[in-house]
Amino acid sequence: MLAGALVLGLLATASAQGMSESYSQEQGPKINLRKCTAPGSCKDEEKTLTIDSNWRWVHVQGDYKNCYKGNEWVEEYCPGDDGAACASKCQLEGVTSDQYKTTYGVQAIPNGVSMKLVNKHEYGVSVGSRLYMYEKDKYEMFQLMNKEFAFDAEMNDIECGINGAVYLIEMQDDGGKGKGNNQAGAKFGTGYCDAQCPHDMKFIDGEANIKGWTPNAKDKSGNMGIGHYGACCNEMDIWEANARAQALTPHPCSKPSLYRCEGTECGDNDKGERYKGVCDKDGCDFSAWRMGNQKFYGKGSEFDLDTTQLLTQVTQFVTKDDTDDGELVEIRRGWAQNGKVIVNSDAPHLTEAGCMGQGNSLNDDLCKSQNELFGDYNHFEHHGAHKVMGESLRRGHVLAISLWDDVDVSMMWLDSWFPRDKDKNTPGISRGPCKGGDESTPTYVRKKFPDAVVKYTNFAVGCIGCTTPGVGKGMPARKPESGGGKCVYKGGGGGGENRRRKKAEPPASRRRKSSRRRKSSRRRGGSRRRKSTRRRSSRRRRKSL
Repeated sequence: MLAGALVLGLLATASAQGMSESYSQEQGPKINLRKCTAPGSCKDEEKTLTIDSNWRWVHVQGDYKNCYKGNEWVEEYCPGDDGAACASKCQLEGVTSDQYKTTYGVQAIPNGVSMKLVNKHEYGVSVGSRLYMYEKDKYEMFQLMNKEFAFDAEMNDIECGINGAVYLIEMQDDGGKGKGNNQAGAKFGTGYCDAQCPHDMKFIDGEANIKGWTPNAKDKSGNMGIGHYGACCNEMDIWEANARAQALTPHPCSKPSLYRCEGTECGDNDKGERYKGVCDKDGCDFSAWRMGNQKFYGKGSEFDLDTTQLLTQVTQFVTKDDTDDGELVEIRRGWAQNGKVIVNSDAPHLTEAGCMGQGNSLNDDLCKSQNELFGDYNHFEHHGAHKVMGESLRRGHVLAISLWDDVDVSMMWLDSWFPRDKDKNTPGISRGPCKGGDESTPTYVRKKFPDAVVKYTNFAVGCIGCTTPGVGKGMPARKPESGGGKCVYKGGGGGGENRRRKKAEPPASRRRKSSRRRKSSRRRGGSRRRKSTRRRSSRRRRKSL
């Protein structure tokens, strides 16, 4: 380990794949988290936000030289496939409060944070960001069984092809600090994982992901790469959204915590192994538009929720016996806007087809019927459905807040129709009103909406019915239904070929969601190139289709 050196008036703290504040002190924005124990009984706690390690400058210990440049590792310091040796020589740099704003477009606002899509700065251009909430050297861990999570969102600027996401992932509370050569930890945004098992993470388990690393040909900005290993974990997507569409999606996995995958267990789409991996990449999504209600969410007063105005979103995790130790059986959503409580949308497609589980919340019956009606393989059930998702939430999740665009399928899985070779009038194919295609590509949205800003405020967690006036606890959890016939689209077609597949025969390579992780090179940060080169960053998240 190298001794510290005084550079630019700041004390260096170099360490193996660790952190340095030699050139920039880590100064993430402060944010309040409101914790509620009863309706009207809440207390603010101050936390700090940090940007993911993939966005950070990776340089040689005690030196200004890059370990990672553009979309490739620098062979002088990271030759061959020895990820441990590379990590022992390289470190992550801090980010000052000014750099959070000017380089990444991230800044504190009253009771929250704002994030800007395209950010030009002295070293180049950065796109999007991904943030985590922490205190001291540990991530804030959210254990949401028999609890609810709420926040306010301003989505007006976030147009087709862009995704402002708020989600939970089963990362380690210390970011994996002390594992392998990871000496940076949560303060420096290490340890990311999600259910897409992204291969674009530069470091996994304290080693550089250099084995088999190749540039991502789909990324026109020249920052993203793909390594041999993926970073898998349970994922609870509370909010993937823009001004036109939104979705709630749990993604259970068969492995707890962060799991470094390789080969078939990663479930890579390009190998036709999507449904052979350790995680449910499709998830069970509840999107009002995809479920058949095209007037619930959108821009304008004609929608129940008008995204030109601030809205409050509440997600409740309901257990079978209404206790923190009970089994997760239902996930509900509630809303508020302009002082009015808004009930979540129903699922008209399921109602019209006479499906089990029809309603306005997620449970195993609805997920089974949705997959049956839409012609999708029920990988959610294969990985344990809500029960396994609940077990993961009980262990604790890290909050991720991100803004990103999609180099794989231009976010069409969220806000347009997908797959593109299917009839968009068939239930489940249309996911939003956007045209998709060229007008949703990263190239287009970065040029058309560079100043797009999303604002998230008033994050709150607590007992069900406690965080948001008017959004109450509701009825006991819905009971499983028995009997019932097949979920059949009355209009004919609708993925009938897929519906006839036997449960044990998942489609080899059917893709429903875009790779983010979003991944799957879903979330990515570009290298930092000090003085000598341009620097650009691009984002994740989140899903292969």
